[in-house]
Amino acid sequence: MKNCFYPADILLPRFASDAEKMRKWACIACDQYTSEPEYWIRADKLVGDAPSALRLILPELYLGEAAERTPEINRRMDEYLDGVLVEHKSSMIYLERRLNSGKVRRGLVGALDLECYDYTRGATSLIRATEGTVLERIPPRVAIRSGASVELPHIMILIDDPDRSVIEPIAKSELTPAYDFELMLSGGHVKAGFVSADEQARISESLDRLMVGENPLLFAVGDGNHSLASAKAFWEQLKPSLSDDEKKSHPARYALCEIVNIHDDALEFEPIYRVVFGANPDELIAEMNSYAASLPESGIAAQEIEYVTKDKSGKLVFTNPTSLLPVGTLQTFLDGYLKAHPEASVDYIHGVDSTKKLASDDKAIGFIFRGMEKSDLFPTVVRDGALPRKTFSMGEANDKRFYIEARRIKPAK
Repeated sequence: MKNCFYPADILLPRFASDAEKMRKWACIACDQYTSEPEYWIRADKLVGDAPSALRLILPELYLGEAAERTPEINRRMDEYLDGVLVEHKSSMIYLERRLNSGKVRRGLVGALDLECYDYTRGATSLIRATEGTVLERIPPRVAIRSGASVELPHIMILIDDPDRSVIEPIAKSELTPAYDFELMLSGGHVKAGFVSADEQARISESLDRLMVGENPLLFAVGDGNHSLASAKAFWEQLKPSLSDDEKKSHPARYALCEIVNIHDDALEFEPIYRVVFGANPDELIAEMNSYAASLPESGIAAQEIEYVTKDKSGKLVFTNPTSLLPVGTLQTFLDGYLKAHPEASVDYIHGVDSTKKLASDDKAIGFIFRGMEKSDLFPTVVRDGALPRKTFSMGEANDKRFYIEARRIKPAK
């Protein structure tokens, strides 16, 4: 059985050794700060006219403007392929990301074979989603990808490697420098190098040894679930038009990503909180209490969920939760509430402070709750399948993966 992780023809800016230019090049994952446009405005001003990954991605804040913005993004991709990006054949990149806490998270960038990935509930593939995939979120992303000549990954994939046999030994090997610079807007620092062919072979062998038992889960999607699902959907859409030989080598068959060991000391799981907008907070709290009181005995220990509004806060108790995780119990209620109240909407927020800030509007209410332990992830996904959507985040928003590397997803002309 192949482990499905391979070297890739990685694109980096020709100025990768220039720390100041790279600071303007790299930008945060598109699914961050979705209710905080001021972040993206600051990033835009900082970048100015400089070449930047910011010009090659569509922040989800602007997803409703995809039709207007996408042609310019695709034009910039072709422009950058002509003079900004340089291809490094058959590469893997080892990187160390110093977070704002001072901790260093280690990762490895390469390509995953999408033939090994299945995001549907109950999947037994080597690569699996860790949270529910919202199918209606995929088509607009597929439309964006279908016109793109390159991809930039914010996808982070987890491996369960308690012996630290895959990624951690790379730090002791000789690496050809790739980049080393401070990230914009309190993003921390990143330093990376190219992994040798011999080290790539060792990595592959180490991954093979992690595939134990029937239907092993080798790669669990940590961040970028819908981006990877969209890459898979695009590949399935493209396959019927390809010959057998083209299917084996077409660049769209693969997705660039960073793999991280779930046992990395710097990797911390943070809950993804909820803020409901366009609601009457008092009425929503009353409905939630009524809903909680109506639930039948579940045999699951009681759960507390904190709420915060513009002028008060408190706790709601679910004596008979509907899910093992508080986020699942809350999400089940919110799904029903939003169907009954189409004027309301929900956003998924990283960090307590951001949640409280956004909940300070007159018609907003935020929910804060206990998250899951990262050691529970692989066993839970193997046993129960995907978790409720937006269950956890790997760190605060500014610790998310930045777009740095790219890769062609269309054959070169």
